Amino acid sequence: MSEYRIRESGEIKFQGEIRAMHKNTSFPKVWGENVHEAIGIDPVLITPKPESAEAYKHYTRNGAEQDANKNWVQAWTERDMFSEYTDAEGVTHTKAEQETAYQATLDAGTAERVRTDRDSRLALTDFHALSDTVMSEAMTTYRQLLRDVPAQAGFPNSITWPESP
Repeated sequence: MSEYRIRESGEIKFQGEIRAMHKNTSFPKVWGENVHEAIGIDPVLITPKPESAEAYKHYTRNGAEQDANKNWVQAWTERDMFSEYTDAEGVTHTKAEQETAYQATLDAGTAERVRTDRDSRLALTDFHALSDTVMSEAMTTYRQLLRDVPAQAGFPNSITWPESP
C-alpha cells in the first residue's frame, strides 16, 4: 500500500485517502512525478523495521523523515515494551514485573517446543524398548539423556542435545 507525505501539512496518507481528498480528480493508474507535483505530495519509501538490540524494546512507526538522498522514508522509533502503570483497582504494576511475566510466557512456549522435540526423539527409539529386543547400554544412556533435557542448566533456552548412538 503506497504512502505519501502531503507537503503542506506533513501528514502521511495512503493512496486511497489522497484519492478521497481529490474526489473530482481523475488519476492515472501509476502515479509519477507529474501527479506528485500537481497535488503537492511526496512518496514515502518503505524502509525495513529495525531490530532492537535491547530486550523488551521494539520499534514502532513514527511518520516519515528525509534520508541522505532527500527522499522521504518511513521513520521508526524505539520504545519500551512495558511501562509502570496503576490498574483500576489501584495496584501498581512495575516495568520489571511485566518483563518477568512476559519472559516467563516466552520460556514456557520454548519449553513446550523443546519437550515436543525431545518426545519425538524418544519416540524414534521406542522400538528398542520392546520386550522382544535387548536395548544396548548406549541406547539406554541416550534415552535417559533425552529424558534429562529439561533438567539441563540452560533449559529451555540453551540446551545440548545428546548424540544418537
